[in-house]
Amino acid sequence: MQTYLVGGAVRDRLLGRPVTERDYVVVGSTPAAMEAAGFRPVGRDFPVFLHPHTHAEYALARTERKTARGYHGFQFNAAPEVTLEEDLERRDLTINAMAEAPDGTLIDPYGGQADLAARQLRHVSPAFAEDPVRLLRVARFAAQLAPWGFRVAPDTQELMRELVRSGEVDALVPERVWAECEKALRSPAPRRFLEELRAAGALAILFPEIERLFGVPQPPRYHPEVDTGIHTLMVLEQATALSESPEVRFAALVHDLGKGTTDPAILPGHHGHEERGVDLIRALADRLRIPNRYRDLAVRVARYHGLVHRVFELRPKTVMKLVDGLDVLRRPENVEPFLLAVEADYRGRTGWEDKPYPQADAVRRAVTAAQSVQPQALIQQGLKGKALGEALQRERTRAIAKALEDHPDT
Repeated sequence: MQTYLVGGAVRDRLLGRPVTERDYVVVGSTPAAMEAAGFRPVGRDFPVFLHPHTHAEYALARTERKTARGYHGFQFNAAPEVTLEEDLERRDLTINAMAEAPDGTLIDPYGGQADLAARQLRHVSPAFAEDPVRLLRVARFAAQLAPWGFRVAPDTQELMRELVRSGEVDALVPERVWAECEKALRSPAPRRFLEELRAAGALAILFPEIERLFGVPQPPRYHPEVDTGIHTLMVLEQATALSESPEVRFAALVHDLGKGTTDPAILPGHHGHEERGVDLIRALADRLRIPNRYRDLAVRVARYHGLVHRVFELRPKTVMKLVDGLDVLRRPENVEPFLLAVEADYRGRTGWEDKPYPQADAVRRAVTAAQSVQPQALIQQGLKGKALGEALQRERTRAIAKALEDHPDT
């Protein structure tokens, strides 16, 4: 039995990134021998075990053969005769196909170290085009490694396009699409994830609601970049700078989905795009089984971002409706993520990146003012039921009006 550290741990150590997970390949063993040594089996499709003490993953060296379309369409061979080089050959990228022996010796049969130095994401073998998950992973690695200057190799980009042309991408399961998307949203440059998917032709298949935005015009007065798809990428970039929250970044990404379904007769205007966007976000969340916390914030941003931009023009009664719509009196934690995504939308325009955004503070003042009006005093006056509710709304609206008057738009 020979054990090697493989994959991301080797790559990240050589790159100078923190090593957070360690995975191992075991050559020359069997499932029975692993269990006899105290390892706990956890793999469903092929033999993977957890170390009895460290709980790190140990997988038997394996090869694979394509037998059907999709991520699960493979037959695996994990016999003791499988070599380390054969195991590494089935991996997606050369920078992930390196191993380290217990004595620290680097095993690099496919040029991963050279590609690290060249900042290149390059496939190991033509078998790359057999697994559609690899397209998602390359796009995600492009987002994660963007600060180091990594680019996708041209021949690997061609194989990514082949995965689209062959229909393999159509077989991706929703859970895996969202899992890779969520990792990309947590990365330093999630915009790159979208750009790589689009370059491969996969965005139209996996996220057609986003692909549909490209080429759709907006009024140049408010959107010098004009193209709604470009605006969306710029908003995502601003959200990345403003917040590390993947929920905020997702809300920024999908805030304008409704503009992709605007009647061409009214372009470049987009009347009613907010509610159309809400419906599209809900459908997207259902299709990819996106967690509710992502969906709910995205819906609030899509529905109300325009009101925040115009808050200084609104009547206090309308601002009160905004406060109610955000449900911030019951859930004050809703305020900041919402305002961060909305500010990203405001700044995600050519030449607007550094403009002040006093609207966010105005909404914060309005929320604080509404929260300051409590029902106890009104209850003591004998109000209850519908009358109490109406009186609360009136008093909160007055408090909002005063808060906005005391701090006019500067």
